[in-house]
Amino acid sequence: QFVWFPHMWRHNHAHRHNLTYLEAIMTQNRLFAEMYKLPIMYNYSVAPHHAGVYPVHEPLFEAWRRVWNIRVTCTEEYPHFRPASRRRGFVYRGIMVLPRQTCGLYTHTLLFSAYPGGHAALTKSIQGGEIFFSIIYNPFALFMTHQQNYGNDRLAIYTFENAVRFVNCWTNIKLKWMDPLKMGIAYFQRFPDERTPVWGNPCSDPRHLEILSSDFNCSQLALPNAVIVGPQKTGSTALYAFLKLHPNVQSNVENNVTYEEPQFFGGKAYLNGLDWYLNQFPFDSGVEGQQVLFEKSATYFDSPDAPRQMNALIDEAKLIIILINPAKRAYSWYQHMIAHKDPIAMKYSFAQVLAATDNDSERKLWKLRQRCIAPGRYAHHLDRWLEYYSPNRLLIVDGEQLKDDPVPVMNDVQQFLGLPLIDYKQLLKFNEHKGFYCSQAEGNKTKCLGKSKGRGYEPMGAELTDSLAKLYLQDNIALHKMITKMGWRTPRWLQEQLVKLS
Repeated sequence: QFVWFPHMWRHNHAHRHNLTYLEAIMTQNRLFAEMYKLPIMYNYSVAPHHAGVYPVHEPLFEAWRRVWNIRVTCTEEYPHFRPASRRRGFVYRGIMVLPRQTCGLYTHTLLFSAYPGGHAALTKSIQGGEIFFSIIYNPFALFMTHQQNYGNDRLAIYTFENAVRFVNCWTNIKLKWMDPLKMGIAYFQRFPDERTPVWGNPCSDPRHLEILSSDFNCSQLALPNAVIVGPQKTGSTALYAFLKLHPNVQSNVENNVTYEEPQFFGGKAYLNGLDWYLNQFPFDSGVEGQQVLFEKSATYFDSPDAPRQMNALIDEAKLIIILINPAKRAYSWYQHMIAHKDPIAMKYSFAQVLAATDNDSERKLWKLRQRCIAPGRYAHHLDRWLEYYSPNRLLIVDGEQLKDDPVPVMNDVQQFLGLPLIDYKQLLKFNEHKGFYCSQAEGNKTKCLGKSKGRGYEPMGAELTDSLAKLYLQDNIALHKMITKMGWRTPRWLQEQLVKLS
């Protein structure tokens, strides 16, 4: 059963070419097949030398879609080509990328005598070796050999006929053939959590450097070495503004949607790919004398995916986490939603929100309660970050001290980031109207955050305050134990809460 393979003309490597060129050589390949009436609609292709699949070369995926309507491909390079058991799949731009297995047959292995180790090594691989265990350990095994392996000594035919025969003889596994498109659909039905790719730093992998896009310049790679990860409504925007005052610090560029936050890890923007994230930082971010390039996204802290995704790309980064009394944070989030005219927050009081259950007919009410309460379970979320980052890479900032007395906090931040100390007493000034510290401006004036920051609202009543204190008691106890164990400084508000309720 012969199907024309939608490949590149003359085996071109995709990472060296732009979209226009890739479209042209794919079209040339397709026209050849059509001219000789060869069957072509298979929705499957691979890239020569694995180039452009991972690390992703955007023009390759776009050209595949335009010329061939490719829906599935494969690679040995994700997340790395060794060991085979670690290979996983992902979906990008609507194209399913399956993990490809190694069978030891390449363009240079034309004869049995040319196989590394000879015929005995090939037989061992089939009968209980690498090929056998690749089939055993992978419910979906996708092998690929070259045309030359079917001629000469017919290595490919010998290898797979014997592998199938051995598996059928010595195991109870039932083997089934599937075309690549059906296999891709079945694969992601079995492993739906793998659909989102995990972006790593291609410049740290010698193999990936070989197939990296020619537009990707590792010498000018700008990745943050510090991140303010939140949580929301704890003062992260203020810390972002204060840190930017330091002459040896540069931040991500702001945008019209999420303002000062890229919100890349654990969010929808992660699907935009690595190039998108790199474009969130200024091109001159590697200027001489700069010591810290940072970003701030308060959505990261309680995201279940952000720690893993961030560690895969910037595992050496230092993380700053701001914590305030979780009861205050919960009430602040509710008021934030009121200010943004959220219909559920406008309809229900804070007490009604807290009383909501997951059995209520108003599902959005329960979701609002979760967004108020869940981020304040600090120990639970910190535990996830500690799976990927050592304690000495995390700085816990007392968010209430940041608001009331920011200079000592900024001294701690500078020391944590290894920055030369500057005097924040000369840079910050308390604004009586706003009720918090702002940047010092000319003429003894201040430059404060926008009107959405520090907005006034009715204080939370004593009954709700006590109710939330009890709600968070066990979480705060767990947080205190964690902070003590990790050697971090205990926030003043946490000490007060525990003393009050002891």
